[in-house]
Amino acid sequence: MREVRRVFIFGSTGSIGEKSLEVISINKDRFEVFGLSANSQIERLAKQAINFNVKVVVVPNKQARERFYKAMPICYNVPEVLIGENSLMNVASSGLYDIAIIATSGVAGLYSALEAAKSGKRILLANKELLVIAGQLFMDAVSLNKTEIIPIDSENNSIFQCLHRNSYLDNTKNEFANNYINKIILTDSGGPFRSMSVDQLEDVTPLHIYKYHNWQIGQKISVDSATMINKGFEIIETFWLFSMPIESIDILIQPQSIVHSMIEYSDGSVIANLSKPNMEIPISYALSFPDILENNVGFLDLSKVCSLDFFKPDLERFQCLNLSFEALNAGPGYCIVLNAANEVAVEGFLSGRLKYTWIPRVIEASFEWYSSKLSKKLLSLDEIINLDLEARYFASNLGIGLS
Repeated sequence: MREVRRVFIFGSTGSIGEKSLEVISINKDRFEVFGLSANSQIERLAKQAINFNVKVVVVPNKQARERFYKAMPICYNVPEVLIGENSLMNVASSGLYDIAIIATSGVAGLYSALEAAKSGKRILLANKELLVIAGQLFMDAVSLNKTEIIPIDSENNSIFQCLHRNSYLDNTKNEFANNYINKIILTDSGGPFRSMSVDQLEDVTPLHIYKYHNWQIGQKISVDSATMINKGFEIIETFWLFSMPIESIDILIQPQSIVHSMIEYSDGSVIANLSKPNMEIPISYALSFPDILENNVGFLDLSKVCSLDFFKPDLERFQCLNLSFEALNAGPGYCIVLNAANEVAVEGFLSGRLKYTWIPRVIEASFEWYSSKLSKKLLSLDEIINLDLEARYFASNLGIGLS
């Protein structure tokens, strides 16, 4: 009889958290949801807790705890309800479960994610920002504690799959004999504006973005996908996860979202990962690795795929992608500023206070601001968070309608 593995989902009410629960729901003979956390959508969290009979939930404050209690049915065996970041950190380091799914977004929950990395668990990582702003710190903890980390964003999960289908990857270190590897190629659909001129981008509104995407994603990530900074974050993520030199990471536009990544080997051969664009595949692969789970996605019928197109991204149109490469080359502080300034600028765009074309300008101005500061070593998460807050404050007070 196969052992049932216990799972805690950090950020269970977001799209990745909910998709993870869908995968687990059809594999209840293999996985048990031990606990959940959420920062908002507390009523949805209560429904999840009921459906999966969880043992513990973590909410941000007392008000959220009261909302959770009110959402629970009378006479239901209510799970233990914990409050705040310290509780989340304690849960992260707990030995009561086996797999941590880090499905939070932004800088929320970084301390608990770092605690999970120190615990030696299997971590399913969906939070790109974690590696963007604290890559060295996080990967040092992973290496020191022999933690098993598997990315569940589509492209980096595909890289993981391609590498694990051969004998070149060390399962405990995510390191491979890179003399065999010439290049890692990340793909991107190119979003709604891949054919627009730079001048046409001046008139872009949030509505132009929402009506187009191949994945089911939220507002902020929709904008990040349109500017391709989301792909820039994946470049930084790839750098840390797979110890690849910057010059060996490349990007191709693949509009059909069928080819999710490719590995180019030193003999000229290329291994690619293809599937339907559905997050259930990377999540199920990461949960069950090295086994393969069946899922509800269905098979890819290549006879019905009219074409697979590839072309280089236009870095003038996708300035945020170019800025991501610049940040990675310039050092960890610039990656922190990249993420912080982008979040501020995207919020300004979504609220109608900032033009779409100003998103990269806010990032560039923030880089210039940071270049004039004394260099910081950024040896702790507190120092990283402090720089993140300083960069957000600067970006919010540029005098362009963001304050």
